[in-house]
Amino acid sequence: MAPAASENDMRHINFWSWLWIIIGAIYFFVPLIATLLFSLQAKRDELGFTAYSNVLSSPAFFNSFSFSFWTAVTTISISALLIVPTAYWVHLRLPRLRPVIDFITLLPFVVPAVVLVFGLIRTYNRTPLTDSRQGLYVLLVGSYVMLSIPYMYRAIDTGLRAIDVRALTEAAQSLGADWFTIMTRVIFPNVYIALLSGAFITFAIVMGEFTIAFLLAQPAFGPYISLLSSSKVYEPSALAIISFGLTWASIGVVQWISHSFSGQSQITGPR
Repeated sequence: MAPAASENDMRHINFWSWLWIIIGAIYFFVPLIATLLFSLQAKRDELGFTAYSNVLSSPAFFNSFSFSFWTAVTTISISALLIVPTAYWVHLRLPRLRPVIDFITLLPFVVPAVVLVFGLIRTYNRTPLTDSRQGLYVLLVGSYVMLSIPYMYRAIDTGLRAIDVRALTEAAQSLGADWFTIMTRVIFPNVYIALLSGAFITFAIVMGEFTIAFLLAQPAFGPYISLLSSSKVYEPSALAIISFGLTWASIGVVQWISHSFSGQSQITGPR
């Protein structure tokens, strides 16, 4: 009787598992399909890609998208250069400060974006950072770096926990490596996958962020989407589908790079 009861329990668990998966899929895909169908109705009684062609033919789309794209790349680069050495040093020499660092990295969740940007504008008022477009861009990137800290630090911290930082450092030092060589040839390659995870989340945040970019008067992708929504009917839906596609394409690229890097690491691993 026990095996039969166990089999019935497994069927019961599988039923509820599939039920919640189906409910989640419906909740996710039905609004997406509705948005897609609405975006194809730019012409009366005809399904077509008029709204998509209008969006893609607009110079403002490419200008705003490229601006946010390169801003995201800059933010990711600065965050990686700041957070990887910090997390590494905490793991290696300052493990007692880990709770303090964890608390500090959670502060961007507590401070709203509007409070952050007004605080920066108030602090740096009548300075080169607020009196020029280049200065406002520096404030924008700095704000995004702060917003990315929780995600980047958590991802990198998890990656460092998965390796023996002290043993790798001592092994590199025994071979005569300096600190720069240890960081570039030992630590960064070993947290590469974790860094990609944090980088993708940061990329998604920067591409869709509205408040900071709008209040700093920057031609970013988020304000462009909001402006288009206030002046067009079908184009915002088309832009939402395009943004969704770009997001999933970014996920695919990250996954492909991760699998390629993992496979290369296995091939070129210890001999």
